[in-house]
Amino acid sequence: MRRVAVSLLLLVTLMLALANWVAPFPYARQFRDAPDAPPSRHFLLGTDALGRDRLSRMLYGARISLLLAPGAALVSGGLALAVGLLAGCLGRRVERAVTVAADLCLSLPWLFALLAIRAVLPLNASATASALSTFGLLGLLGWAGPCRIILVAVKRHLGSDFVLLARASGCSAGRLAAVHLIPNLLPLARAQFLVTVPAFLLAEANLGLLGLGIPEPVPSWGGMLRELENLPGAVAHPWICAPALLLMIVISSFHLLVSADKDRV
Repeated sequence: MRRVAVSLLLLVTLMLALANWVAPFPYARQFRDAPDAPPSRHFLLGTDALGRDRLSRMLYGARISLLLAPGAALVSGGLALAVGLLAGCLGRRVERAVTVAADLCLSLPWLFALLAIRAVLPLNASATASALSTFGLLGLLGWAGPCRIILVAVKRHLGSDFVLLARASGCSAGRLAAVHLIPNLLPLARAQFLVTVPAFLLAEANLGLLGLGIPEPVPSWGGMLRELENLPGAVAHPWICAPALLLMIVISSFHLLVSADKDRV
């Protein structure tokens, strides 16, 4: 499963990274004489209502999401690792405060909070600002779940024999965290990263479905999935399901990696 998942992700990533050469046309180019064209040798996935090539837009839109989602996951993972490590090492009061903050963050409907914050941005915000703000907010709001898991692991490691031996040898708190705790927490942080990336991809797709994602004419996964709201149209033109199929492949590959890690453990 690991090899299959890694192969799929590498293939998709390579295809998206070479979108400038793989895509047959620029994503914003309009063929006004061929709106809603079916698949053909000229347009492999047809065109949308404005005559733009669907394959080109899918490649460019997926590249934006697949580039920024891991970045947001790294931000949330780094915050979770730092906060969980500090909460476990600084005593019960800090641990209690962090636990309450994480519980509060998890209890809030963060998707609605994200919608509210995203809606505050001006309507004429650039696509770059919208994309960075969307995934930046995802990274800042996604720390609570991984932090709780990392905090439990920190507490377990603090009671282990190698930590007690290091303390008995006069190891300082900073060295204890850097040398003994963080290396043992990295596999857990990696697993949380693999879980968080597909969650952020789906969150961006949901925002795009609601019209609060990356604005036109820049493509995004969520924006292209909005066409599937018309179920009869999707049944009559199944090629418009290609972005959903690509999203399913990417998310399934990440879940295969998580399952493979679990089996190895």
